[in-house]
Amino acid sequence: MATETKLTDQEVASLMEIPHPSVGMGESIYGETKVFPDYQAEPGETYLGMVHGIVHESSVSFVAVLLALRAQKKGFDSALYFFGIGSLNCLATRGFPTVGNELFPGMRNENGQLERFIAGGGKVFACRLGLALHGAREEDLMEGVIPCHPLDMQDAMIEYSRKGAIINTTWMF
Repeated sequence: MATETKLTDQEVASLMEIPHPSVGMGESIYGETKVFPDYQAEPGETYLGMVHGIVHESSVSFVAVLLALRAQKKGFDSALYFFGIGSLNCLATRGFPTVGNELFPGMRNENGQLERFIAGGGKVFACRLGLALHGAREEDLMEGVIPCHPLDMQDAMIEYSRKGAIINTTWMF
């Protein structure tokens, strides 16, 4: 049995300030003008995404993967380096109630996008210490993910910096 919700005068006033819906489904509320040119990679240009964030705790890691996919599409030789808790994004064992299954839609979005990135020629690195800190096993990494020594993180940034790469670093605490 439904119960009627009683609203205060202030709640009603707040609801009535802006008519709802103010626009119909399918109507745009944002402009479409792109401000910057749609840059494409010059021959030999590289992109490195450094990711410290875990899927479903924030959008940080998923957005980092999407940005790397976009850089790859623009022609950049692209790589992602997952470190700390971010290394857990690279596990092939994600899923519930069994590996590979989704309890809710999108539960394995990160895995799907990483597979797409690797299939497109992108390199994915995962820090072994990041895995170890969270009890994850190297053997559980997705196919194509390159495990790295903890001391590789800084050297990867130096290597890509010397190549002149665009380095996008994300961090989630």
